[in-house]
Amino acid sequence: MSIPTIHDGSAIALIVAIVLGALISEDGATITAATLAASSVLDFRLAFLSAFAGLWGGDLGVYALTRSIGPRITQHRWFAGWFAKRKTRTTSPRRNDGQLSLALSRFFPGTRLPAYISAGLDRMPVFTFAAITAVSAIAWILLVFATIQLAPSRSSSAKQQLAILGMFGLLLFALLSAWRRSGYRIRRSVSISFDRIVRWEFWPAWLFYSPVAAICVWLGLRYRGFSLPTVANLNQKNGGIIGESKIGILQTLMETSPECTSDGYLIPGGSAGNRIESMEEICLRHEIRFPFVLKPDTAQRGSGFRKIESFDEIEKYVAQVSAPLILQRYVDGPKEAGIFYYRFPKEQRGHIFGITRKQFPFVVGDGIRSLRTLIESNSRARLIAQTYLNRFELKADRILAEGECLRLVEAGNHCQGCIFEDGGDLYSEELRTTFDEISQKFPGFYIGRYDIRYSSDDELRAGKGFQIIELNGAASEATNIYDEGNSLWSAYKTLYQQWKLVFQIGAANRSRGHRPASPISVFRDWIEFSRQAMEYPLAD
Repeated sequence: MSIPTIHDGSAIALIVAIVLGALISEDGATITAATLAASSVLDFRLAFLSAFAGLWGGDLGVYALTRSIGPRITQHRWFAGWFAKRKTRTTSPRRNDGQLSLALSRFFPGTRLPAYISAGLDRMPVFTFAAITAVSAIAWILLVFATIQLAPSRSSSAKQQLAILGMFGLLLFALLSAWRRSGYRIRRSVSISFDRIVRWEFWPAWLFYSPVAAICVWLGLRYRGFSLPTVANLNQKNGGIIGESKIGILQTLMETSPECTSDGYLIPGGSAGNRIESMEEICLRHEIRFPFVLKPDTAQRGSGFRKIESFDEIEKYVAQVSAPLILQRYVDGPKEAGIFYYRFPKEQRGHIFGITRKQFPFVVGDGIRSLRTLIESNSRARLIAQTYLNRFELKADRILAEGECLRLVEAGNHCQGCIFEDGGDLYSEELRTTFDEISQKFPGFYIGRYDIRYSSDDELRAGKGFQIIELNGAASEATNIYDEGNSLWSAYKTLYQQWKLVFQIGAANRSRGHRPASPISVFRDWIEFSRQAMEYPLAD
């Protein structure tokens, strides 16, 4: 036997490292062994036997483990759904197919583990498995060693480089081990980040709305007034840009269009006891039962919206939020839509600018996976998984029973996880006429979005069978832009048209003698709203 160029102790350490390294990365261990042999760092025969022991030992270990505990795992209720029901194999061709797949898997990285597990679950004879994997391991090692040996690496400098490469391979084993332990999370995080970049509807607000801010600056210059939107609606504070009272808008709708408005009532600030007493009195007087809605009087994008199911939930809500609240009758729907309306001050008839269908995502339990897993396995829900999981923090790891359906969001807001689709098919002249009549009965209202719940598309097209749950002013959006079929360009084009209407209506009202709020006062109202919003609970 030729004498290795390193001490015997080091040779033994390398042999052990190769054998153990094969349990982490078979290909990495084989290449490292071949490299060490080619550079004369390790005797060829020792390197070959080390690689073979690591590969074959790992194969036999996986097979033995799967064969012994596999049947018990597949029958467990948590894992039964992961495996198809296995049928008894009675024909030899199917058995031969399994043996051929096992032999070929050695030469196709990524297919080995499934092939070994399948062989164990199918209880392939021990001798057959051992023989096939031994022969295929020898063939694979010979192929790798021959490739390394035939490489142009005969010079002393090349041998030194190969030795360094071999040592690097051993270091790589440690990195591969860490990657395999945490790699799934890393790959999943990278995948989600990439999907969020590609799907612009999930961009952070500061990024998506930066061009919209530029649009508003341009329109402010064009129409000679950056705060013109504050007089787009004369009945709302700042035109509905920031700081408007939702109860003031709701009460006006209850007076002018009570038949199609979900009634709501103000709960002023004060002690928790007095506020709860006030709620009980309102519910008794107006025959409002659980569930009902609590939300802040000044809020945006669904912030603080809660569907209240019990007195315990009331106590928790008022303990967290000191700002004035709205108690509103809950409208089941089950459908929801956003209808963006506008009318110029001197026009006789108004228009519907856009309609949005709102879909409330849900997951269905299978008796095996937790709520967290169900959300993270959904191609869309995983992109905003944290929003959903924060909402169901105490239930995130609960396993949903088979067939159990859980609605992931109650508030009809995109940022809360609701799915928006273009609802242009709901448009009809009857619908336009109905909302034009409602809007013209509302003094000083010219542009904004009605959020409604309804039960039938046909009834809605006829202008009937809906309840208004909220009316938002100049800062609201034609949210049909968030339909996943829309391009980013079409979204910005729609937003430009929408904000152009806001500035045009503001300019028209300015010409009628209405004075826009100063940018400084609007900024102060935004600061105050931001301060209040800090205490709002997560929306349902």
